[in-house]
Amino acid sequence: MRRLSTVGGVLAALAVMLGLAGAAGAGSMGAGRGAQDRPERGADRLSVVKVSGLLDPVLADFVERAITEAEATDALWLVLHLNSSGSVVPDDRVAELVDRIATADVPVAVWVGPSGARAEGGTAQLAGAADRLGVAPGSRIGRIGEPVVDRARFRPDFAALLDRLRDGTLDAGGAQRLGLAERPAPVIGDFIVTLDGVQTEVVQVDGRPRRTISDESVTVFSALPIGDQLLHTVASPAVAYLLFVIGMALIVFELFTAGVGVAGLVGAGCFVLGCYGLAVLPTRPVAVALLVVAMIAFAIDVQTGVPRVWTGVATACLIVGSFLLYDGVSLSWITLLVALVGIGLFMLAGMPAMVRARFSTPTIGRGWMVGEEGEAVVEVAPEGVVRVRGALWRARTNRATPITASEPVRVVEVDGLLLEVEPTEGGAVDYRERRRS
Repeated sequence: MRRLSTVGGVLAALAVMLGLAGAAGAGSMGAGRGAQDRPERGADRLSVVKVSGLLDPVLADFVERAITEAEATDALWLVLHLNSSGSVVPDDRVAELVDRIATADVPVAVWVGPSGARAEGGTAQLAGAADRLGVAPGSRIGRIGEPVVDRARFRPDFAALLDRLRDGTLDAGGAQRLGLAERPAPVIGDFIVTLDGVQTEVVQVDGRPRRTISDESVTVFSALPIGDQLLHTVASPAVAYLLFVIGMALIVFELFTAGVGVAGLVGAGCFVLGCYGLAVLPTRPVAVALLVVAMIAFAIDVQTGVPRVWTGVATACLIVGSFLLYDGVSLSWITLLVALVGIGLFMLAGMPAMVRARFSTPTIGRGWMVGEEGEAVVEVAPEGVVRVRGALWRARTNRATPITASEPVRVVEVDGLLLEVEPTEGGAVDYRERRRS
């Protein structure tokens, strides 16, 4: 009861924590007058919103709220600072966002950066519906897949390149040559000063003139609130996978310890967060089931104290489940290596050592097992496995003669989780029995 009540309290606390939302970060930089072909906007506000990582439900809602807020504050421009390799929300949700950007009452611009950034999949289609597009040198846009809306929803220059962008990408130079981007934009400030209606001024930087945003206007930068950022991070493929397997490993560890400790609490938290991430991402149920079976199989051999058939089953399930976990989203080899090697070492070396240390302490002794009788599951020559009171134990014979499988045995000594046994027929007689006789 103490174990269940403690874990229940932890899960309740996690639920409260996941419901919290922090305030969005904000800064100031400067912005200016109205844009072409749009109603005249307020001359003192430019909203810049960071959109990073896979487009999941949390990030999709954040983009939609940002558009609504920009409209409500009569912003000059809404700029999406984009760096995303795709989306994990349904196509219908991506289509809603594309329509929302295309029909927004505030002009929307997208800057793909900094160098090395990507705009692919559904997020690239969001960029295709924006009024202006900028791509930093070293960044790429493309691999949009099948369009989720009619091509009329995209900008004409983007719609004309749909066939090329469906499976290919463009860098900054290609985007400029084909008319998607007007000029180089290494940093977001260089992109903002090219937007229609933005008031700028020329300043000297290292002895050279540089165009920058005028101090008469304000640029407000926004990112995901703290609570949403937690959920968004958890829903990334690598983090969700690691939290899930680490959480299960720590829970298995806790099952072999006395009472509920830090490992159990941390494991429960990791498991809950990992389950949320896997629920958001495109996972294969069969792969999730294989990961669960792997942990159960590891636990069986941890109980016996020696790696055997179940360890092989667990290792195979862990490898196959890890490689097949996501549908359309891949894990890096570094993530897979860390998880597979770490869990393998933990289960094959760390867990047996911990279990031996626990059961060899005087507080939880096994002296009562001396004299107990059982049977050999496999041949003990000189080591093997025996069954005593229905439980499997690693054992060794205290004599040179082997004990065959199914032969009755008697426990003569306990060394941690290792039992020293002898055959019941022909074995040495215990001194207490000699005294009685």
